[in-house]
Amino acid sequence: MESITKNRQSPAVLRAMAERAFGPAQLPSGEAGWFTELGHGWFNVVYRIDLLDGRRTILKIAPPAHVEVMSYERGAMATELAALRLIREHTSVPVPEILFGDQSHELCDADYFFMSHVEGEPLGLLYERGEVSPDDQIRFGEALGAVNRELNRIPGPWFGALEGPGEPTWRDCFTGKLEEVLGDGERRGVDLTVGYDVVRAAIAERAAALEEVTEPRFVEWDLFPNNAMVHKGRIVGVIDHERAFYGDPLIEAGFVALDLPAFGDPGPFLRGYGRGELTTGERRRRWLYTLYLALVMVIETEFRNTGAEQYEKCGERLRELLDAGD
Repeated sequence: MESITKNRQSPAVLRAMAERAFGPAQLPSGEAGWFTELGHGWFNVVYRIDLLDGRRTILKIAPPAHVEVMSYERGAMATELAALRLIREHTSVPVPEILFGDQSHELCDADYFFMSHVEGEPLGLLYERGEVSPDDQIRFGEALGAVNRELNRIPGPWFGALEGPGEPTWRDCFTGKLEEVLGDGERRGVDLTVGYDVVRAAIAERAAALEEVTEPRFVEWDLFPNNAMVHKGRIVGVIDHERAFYGDPLIEAGFVALDLPAFGDPGPFLRGYGRGELTTGERRRRWLYTLYLALVMVIETEFRNTGAEQYEKCGERLRELLDAGD
């Protein structure tokens, strides 16, 4: 997937990064055959680096310093590193191991890190190719729900960024996140096809429901099928943790389809997670969370220069949500 946030590097720079991490004896001579860019994802550029000792590693490089990112994406790589450590320490959810990180900006103009390779393919890609039977779709949906529930069991010290600073209340934290993304859109002149004042009014009508949340929990937020790696019929890894924070588990991606049917049938995820019917307050919170996602999806098209098709598709989801209400 193409995005201007992808900070591609020359073979010479990639070699220098790998040599700093693993030593020059781990790389073959020449400029080809030992690295491959992986095209999935919208934000970081990702390479597979094959070492001479047989290890297959993954290199992630943050966006270039001169490219403006959305407010919630600032410090995303540090967030991912913190998330990986938390998940490995507190859960049995399979995630890559951090092998090496560098924030010096001596070799390129951004942070980067190496992690272990997860053998398999993204579940979302298998769906796109039509390689998952209806029964297996149900099974994978339930498995994602169970994985997400385990992640959400990690308690947090505050609401907000994993490494702080945090907010004492979820209402303050989440309304701040909403205002940040709206500010991003206004600053870049993004047309939501509805007035920003209309969106803010809809938020104000429902914001009191956020006060029901008093216990911060680890939230993955981006656990869509594309971020679940599958091998031999089972989920073997969860990747891309740069959007994690401490908040309300009901904001998780698996619940989005409760508001937007285009995201599929939420039933298997809900069963795997162990969730029943939502209360009135939960429904209002869930609507706000889906609104936030829709706003991000529309506004990020301007920041990433992903084209009119993506903008129109995401704008349709936003209008669908606003028309439906809660």
